[in-house]
Amino acid sequence: MGFKEDIVSYIQSGESNNKNLGLEIEHFVVDEKGNQIGFDEITDLISTVSDKLNAKTNYSDGYPVGYTTDEYAITLEPSCQFEISINPYEDLEKIEYIYKEFFKVWEPLFKERGYQILTNGNLPKVEQGLITPDNITLTPKLRYKYMDEYLSKSGKFSRYMMRASASTQLSIDYKSEKDLAKKLRVLEKISPILTIIMESKTNNDFTLPGNEGQKHLLRIQEWDDLDPARTGFLKGSLDEDFGYKDIADINYNMPLILLTKDGESEYVGDSSAKDLIEKGVITENDLKEKTTSLIEHVFSMGFFHYRIKTYIEVRLADSVPIDKALGFTALLKGLIYDEHNLNYLDEKLSYIRSLDQIQSAIDQIKVDGFDAKIYDGKTAYEWSEEIIELADSGLEGKDKEYLKNVRTFWSDIKS
Repeated sequence: MGFKEDIVSYIQSGESNNKNLGLEIEHFVVDEKGNQIGFDEITDLISTVSDKLNAKTNYSDGYPVGYTTDEYAITLEPSCQFEISINPYEDLEKIEYIYKEFFKVWEPLFKERGYQILTNGNLPKVEQGLITPDNITLTPKLRYKYMDEYLSKSGKFSRYMMRASASTQLSIDYKSEKDLAKKLRVLEKISPILTIIMESKTNNDFTLPGNEGQKHLLRIQEWDDLDPARTGFLKGSLDEDFGYKDIADINYNMPLILLTKDGESEYVGDSSAKDLIEKGVITENDLKEKTTSLIEHVFSMGFFHYRIKTYIEVRLADSVPIDKALGFTALLKGLIYDEHNLNYLDEKLSYIRSLDQIQSAIDQIKVDGFDAKIYDGKTAYEWSEEIIELADSGLEGKDKEYLKNVRTFWSDIKS
């Protein structure tokens, strides 16, 4: 069996009847002047906390850049964005509890050193025009050195994305190939609505250089102009027969930029997994002994709005506080895990047949925000209220209370 077929099998192995949700939030850790914490300082803290918790310390290029516990993992991103990835659970109260336990450990450690934890789509000091990404250094991980070198040539906002952006991500289970295709199809079609619901700005007037007039979805703008080979929506994903083989093919042929072996990174530029196998850079022994880690590395180099692994990873939301993040989690739980609501949206939005229609709606929201008229002549705000009401019908108990928080700070961004 070839590597592309291994990828298909890997995706298929994610099939599950579970309805779990895995929440990830990236944070900025800044001092009183808004400057981000230094790499040496935060890696020392990671080592200390990891030892204290008896966690597994994770290394990259010899640096301690995170740790893993039984309930969550910590990862250090390109310019010391501090990410928590909570294991998938169906119970939102469990997710909230884990996050708050993480926060109780880290918030006082940062505070006593003069730092605070922020959740925003972009570093506030950048949105305030006080600095540009050129003033921000990357961590010394080779992975980010190689990504910076490559992506700086493929997109004009790569430095903003790597140095000054942060997101909230959510993972969703699928039962089968058909179920994955349906969930992905619905998620993609409501993407414009999700992006504006989850926008998090500190300066409503800030725009990216050259994109004057586009005040909204700054982080999405950065990703949209990053690299068409690995961003945006998965090509062909609205097609009737879209499935595992198509996802595998996209990833198999995607330029990898870098290859990681045994915790060390090497630059491979435009070469894809297919190219590296044909050239013998990825050897038969690699394929035999490290198939899963190679697949996971290949997937990690795709930055699509929806990354398919052994779950659907939703990557559209800005970094937000935990109450808002739990509201977003409840929103997707009520829409995607409720079979009636999923089928309703699939039928209601069946007239959307191209990714261009979805992208057009996103582009309009970049300009007009909640006031943008997108599908059926209705505004993004009207659609937002409609899908929140629909999600509420698919939730029970405290999940309905969590859902209310999805509207947090709308008054600040609706204008």
